[in-house]
Amino acid sequence: METLHAYQSLICASKIFHFGTLSFTHAGIRTASQYAIQCAKEAGALISFDPNLREPLWENLEDARKAIEYGMECCDILKISDNELTFMTGEKDYDKGAVLLQQKYQIPLVCVTLGKDGSRAYYKGLTIKAEPFLQKNTIETTGAGDTFTGCMLNTVLDKGLDNLTGEDIRGMLRFANAGAALITTKRGALRVMPEKEEIEALLEEQTE
Repeated sequence: METLHAYQSLICASKIFHFGTLSFTHAGIRTASQYAIQCAKEAGALISFDPNLREPLWENLEDARKAIEYGMECCDILKISDNELTFMTGEKDYDKGAVLLQQKYQIPLVCVTLGKDGSRAYYKGLTIKAEPFLQKNTIETTGAGDTFTGCMLNTVLDKGLDNLTGEDIRGMLRFANAGAALITTKRGALRVMPEKEEIEALLEEQTE
Protein backbone atom coordinates (compact mmCIF):
# COMPACT_ATOMS: atom_id res chain seq x y z
CA MET A 1 0.00 0.00 0.00
CA GLU A 2 2.89 2.39 0.71
CA THR A 3 4.12 1.95 -2.86
CA LEU A 4 0.59 2.54 -4.13
CA HIS A 5 0.32 5.80 -2.20
CA ALA A 6 3.48 6.95 -3.98
CA TYR A 7 1.70 6.46 -7.31
CA GLN A 8 -1.61 7.98 -6.22
CA SER A 9 -1.09 11.25 -8.10
CA LEU A 10 -0.38 9.30 -11.28
CA ILE A 11 -3.51 7.19 -10.79
CA CYS A 12 -5.62 10.28 -10.16
CA ALA A 13 -4.29 11.92 -13.33
CA SER A 14 -5.39 8.97 -15.47
CA LYS A 15 -8.08 9.44 -18.08
CA ILE A 16 -8.78 5.71 -18.15
CA PHE A 17 -7.94 3.20 -15.42
CA HIS A 18 -7.90 -0.40 -16.65
CA PHE A 19 -7.80 -3.54 -14.52
CA GLY A 20 -8.54 -7.27 -14.54
CA THR A 21 -8.97 -10.05 -12.03
CA LEU A 22 -5.39 -11.36 -12.05
CA SER A 23 -4.62 -8.83 -9.31
CA PHE A 24 -7.55 -10.18 -7.26
CA THR A 25 -6.15 -13.68 -6.75
CA HIS A 26 -4.06 -12.53 -3.74
CA ALA A 27 -5.64 -10.68 -0.80
CA GLY A 28 -2.98 -7.99 -0.44
CA ILE A 29 -2.87 -7.12 -4.12
CA ARG A 30 -6.67 -7.21 -4.27
CA THR A 31 -6.90 -4.59 -1.50
CA ALA A 32 -4.36 -2.38 -3.28
CA SER A 33 -6.23 -2.76 -6.58
CA GLN A 34 -9.55 -1.79 -5.02
CA TYR A 35 -7.93 1.27 -3.45
CA ALA A 36 -6.47 2.30 -6.83
CA ILE A 37 -9.83 1.84 -8.55
CA GLN A 38 -11.54 4.00 -5.94
CA CYS A 39 -8.89 6.72 -6.32
CA ALA A 40 -9.33 6.71 -10.10
CA LYS A 41 -13.14 6.83 -9.88
CA GLU A 42 -13.08 9.72 -7.41
CA ALA A 43 -10.71 11.60 -9.73
CA GLY A 44 -13.15 11.22 -12.63
CA ALA A 45 -11.31 8.61 -14.69
CA LEU A 46 -13.20 6.16 -16.86
CA ILE A 47 -12.90 2.65 -15.47
CA SER A 48 -12.17 -0.17 -17.91
CA PHE A 49 -12.38 -3.84 -16.93
CA ASP A 50 -11.35 -7.12 -18.55
CA PRO A 51 -12.13 -10.21 -16.44
CA ASN A 52 -9.15 -12.03 -17.99
CA LEU A 53 -10.30 -15.20 -16.25
CA ARG A 54 -7.51 -17.72 -15.62
CA GLU A 55 -9.21 -20.59 -13.84
CA PRO A 56 -6.04 -22.37 -12.56
CA LEU A 57 -5.10 -19.26 -10.54
CA TRP A 58 -8.22 -19.45 -8.38
CA GLU A 59 -8.70 -21.82 -5.45
CA ASN A 60 -12.39 -21.87 -6.32
CA LEU A 61 -14.34 -20.35 -9.17
CA GLU A 62 -16.90 -18.73 -6.90
CA ASP A 63 -14.19 -16.31 -5.77
CA ALA A 64 -13.43 -15.60 -9.42
CA ARG A 65 -17.11 -14.96 -10.09
CA LYS A 66 -17.28 -12.49 -7.19
CA ALA A 67 -14.19 -10.67 -8.45
CA ILE A 68 -15.71 -10.35 -11.92
CA GLU A 69 -18.97 -9.09 -10.44
CA TYR A 70 -17.02 -6.45 -8.51
CA GLY A 71 -15.28 -5.38 -11.71
CA MET A 72 -18.56 -5.03 -13.58
CA GLU A 73 -20.05 -3.01 -10.74
CA CYS A 74 -17.15 -0.55 -11.04
CA CYS A 75 -16.60 -0.23 -14.77
CA ASP A 76 -17.70 2.12 -17.53
CA ILE A 77 -16.18 -0.10 -20.21
CA LEU A 78 -16.27 -3.90 -20.19
CA LYS A 79 -14.17 -6.05 -22.50
CA ILE A 80 -15.20 -9.68 -22.08
CA SER A 81 -14.50 -12.84 -24.08
CA ASP A 82 -17.15 -15.25 -25.29
CA ASN A 83 -16.20 -17.94 -22.75
CA GLU A 84 -16.17 -15.41 -19.88
CA LEU A 85 -19.59 -14.19 -20.94
CA THR A 86 -20.95 -17.73 -20.81
CA PHE A 87 -19.23 -18.30 -17.44
CA MET A 88 -20.99 -15.26 -15.95
CA THR A 89 -24.42 -15.62 -17.56
CA GLY A 90 -24.80 -19.24 -18.69
CA GLU A 91 -25.71 -17.82 -22.11
CA LYS A 92 -24.29 -19.02 -25.41
CA ASP A 93 -26.39 -16.40 -27.17
CA TYR A 94 -23.74 -13.71 -26.84
CA ASP A 95 -26.03 -10.82 -27.74
CA LYS A 96 -28.47 -11.84 -25.03
CA GLY A 97 -25.71 -12.38 -22.46
CA ALA A 98 -24.00 -9.07 -23.20
CA VAL A 99 -27.20 -7.06 -22.93
CA LEU A 100 -28.08 -8.88 -19.71
CA LEU A 101 -24.77 -7.82 -18.12
CA GLN A 102 -24.97 -4.32 -19.55
CA GLN A 103 -28.41 -3.73 -18.10
CA LYS A 104 -27.73 -5.42 -14.76
CA TYR A 105 -24.55 -3.46 -14.08
CA GLN A 106 -25.40 -0.32 -16.09
CA ILE A 107 -22.21 -0.47 -18.17
CA PRO A 108 -22.17 2.16 -20.95
CA LEU A 109 -19.93 0.21 -23.36
CA VAL A 110 -19.59 -3.58 -23.54
CA CYS A 111 -17.26 -5.24 -26.05
CA VAL A 112 -17.29 -9.00 -26.59
CA THR A 113 -14.39 -10.76 -28.32
CA LEU A 114 -15.27 -13.87 -30.29
CA GLY A 115 -11.93 -15.12 -31.58
CA LYS A 116 -12.20 -16.17 -35.22
CA ASP A 117 -15.71 -14.70 -35.33
CA GLY A 118 -14.58 -11.13 -34.67
CA SER A 119 -16.07 -8.88 -32.03
CA ARG A 120 -19.25 -7.06 -31.04
CA ALA A 121 -20.02 -3.91 -29.10
CA TYR A 122 -23.13 -2.84 -27.21
CA TYR A 123 -23.73 0.85 -26.65
CA LYS A 124 -26.92 2.86 -26.06
CA GLY A 125 -29.13 0.18 -27.58
CA LEU A 126 -26.84 -0.40 -30.56
CA THR A 127 -25.30 -3.76 -31.38
CA ILE A 128 -22.32 -3.38 -33.71
CA LYS A 129 -20.45 -6.33 -35.22
CA ALA A 130 -17.05 -6.43 -36.90
CA GLU A 131 -15.41 -9.25 -38.80
CA PRO A 132 -11.97 -10.56 -37.80
CA PHE A 133 -8.76 -10.04 -39.75
CA LEU A 134 -7.70 -13.69 -39.97
CA GLN A 135 -3.99 -14.13 -40.67
CA LYS A 136 -2.51 -17.08 -42.59
CA ASN A 137 0.74 -16.84 -40.62
CA THR A 138 -0.72 -16.94 -37.10
CA ILE A 139 1.83 -18.24 -34.56
CA GLU A 140 0.14 -17.78 -31.18
CA THR A 141 -2.77 -15.88 -29.66
CA THR A 142 -1.02 -14.69 -26.48
CA GLY A 143 -1.56 -10.96 -26.11
CA ALA A 144 -4.41 -10.73 -28.61
CA GLY A 145 -6.98 -9.81 -25.96
CA ASP A 146 -4.75 -7.18 -24.38
CA THR A 147 -3.97 -5.71 -27.80
CA PHE A 148 -7.68 -5.58 -28.62
CA THR A 149 -8.36 -3.76 -25.36
CA GLY A 150 -5.55 -1.26 -25.85
CA CYS A 151 -6.76 -0.45 -29.36
CA MET A 152 -10.35 -0.13 -28.17
CA LEU A 153 -9.37 2.25 -25.37
CA ASN A 154 -7.35 4.31 -27.85
CA THR A 155 -10.62 5.15 -29.61
CA VAL A 156 -12.32 6.03 -26.33
CA LEU A 157 -9.42 8.34 -25.42
CA ASP A 158 -9.73 9.99 -28.82
CA LYS A 159 -13.51 10.33 -29.04
CA GLY A 160 -14.77 10.05 -25.46
CA LEU A 161 -17.48 7.70 -24.22
CA ASP A 162 -20.60 9.86 -24.13
CA ASN A 163 -21.44 10.47 -27.79
CA LEU A 164 -20.06 7.66 -29.90
CA THR A 165 -21.81 6.96 -33.19
CA GLY A 166 -22.39 3.56 -34.74
CA GLU A 167 -19.65 4.39 -37.25
CA ASP A 168 -17.27 5.33 -34.43
CA ILE A 169 -17.88 1.99 -32.74
CA ARG A 170 -17.51 -0.03 -35.93
CA GLY A 171 -14.23 1.78 -36.61
CA MET A 172 -13.12 1.06 -33.05
CA LEU A 173 -13.86 -2.67 -33.42
CA ARG A 174 -12.13 -2.93 -36.79
CA PHE A 175 -9.04 -1.15 -35.44
CA ALA A 176 -9.00 -3.42 -32.39
CA ASN A 177 -9.59 -6.58 -34.45
CA ALA A 178 -6.75 -5.62 -36.78
CA GLY A 179 -4.37 -4.97 -33.90
CA ALA A 180 -5.26 -8.27 -32.26
CA ALA A 181 -4.75 -10.11 -35.56
CA LEU A 182 -1.30 -8.62 -36.09
CA ILE A 183 0.05 -9.65 -32.70
CA THR A 184 -0.85 -13.29 -33.40
CA THR A 185 1.77 -13.34 -36.17
CA LYS A 186 4.68 -12.71 -33.77
CA ARG A 187 6.11 -14.26 -30.63
CA GLY A 188 6.54 -12.16 -27.52
CA ALA A 189 3.04 -11.00 -26.54
CA LEU A 190 3.16 -7.48 -25.09
CA ARG A 191 6.70 -6.83 -26.34
CA VAL A 192 5.53 -7.06 -29.95
CA MET A 193 2.26 -5.14 -29.81
CA PRO A 194 1.76 -3.52 -33.24
CA GLU A 195 2.29 0.18 -33.82
CA LYS A 196 -0.64 2.32 -34.91
CA GLU A 197 0.86 2.62 -38.40
CA GLU A 198 0.96 -1.17 -38.80
CA ILE A 199 -2.71 -1.44 -37.85
CA GLU A 200 -3.71 1.34 -40.22
CA ALA A 201 -1.77 -0.35 -43.03
CA LEU A 202 -3.68 -3.60 -42.50
CA LEU A 203 -6.99 -1.74 -42.45
CA GLU A 204 -6.10 0.01 -45.69
CA GLU A 205 -5.03 -3.26 -47.27
CA GLN A 206 -8.39 -4.85 -46.39
CA THR A 207 -10.39 -2.00 -47.94
CA GLU A 208 -8.56 -2.07 -51.26
